[in-house]
Amino acid sequence: MVEEAAQEVFLKAFTQLASYEGRGSMEGWLTKIATNTCLNMVRGAKRRPEQTAADLTENENEWLDEKLSSVANAQHRSAERDLIAADLADRVLGVLSPEDRLALTMIDGDDATIKEVAEVTGWSESKVKVRAFRARRKVREAMEKLIGVKKQQEVDLRTAGD
Repeated sequence: MVEEAAQEVFLKAFTQLASYEGRGSMEGWLTKIATNTCLNMVRGAKRRPEQTAADLTENENEWLDEKLSSVANAQHRSAERDLIAADLADRVLGVLSPEDRLALTMIDGDDATIKEVAEVTGWSESKVKVRAFRARRKVREAMEKLIGVKKQQEVDLRTAGD
């Protein structure tokens, strides 16, 4: 790469020698050509990576395919878990009144203070505290009910297989 750069610089200097006007030093003129040539080579190398997928060996291709597949599967599983969590949260929050849901999501979801929620809703701070407390209790009860149903289903499946 260095040899290529040096050869390119001297070739450009030779072909552009007639454009040298003698206003500055020859060294400065040559340095400018060298700098611009090297910058252009670096930019070109970034646009055209040296190695392509076609240059990889069969083992390297297999390894790369395996890694890409693994990453894609992990992303798919993560997206699926996010959808399940969002659905579960929506179902659990669905047991709340709109006011309780607002108070809870602002405080626990958006990290708003009691005072901020009171200002936004026009409620007193004590009313915000009471709504948040009740909302958390209802959510806890809904979660316990869901967990209880799930555990009962697991027990039913186990006993059905016996």
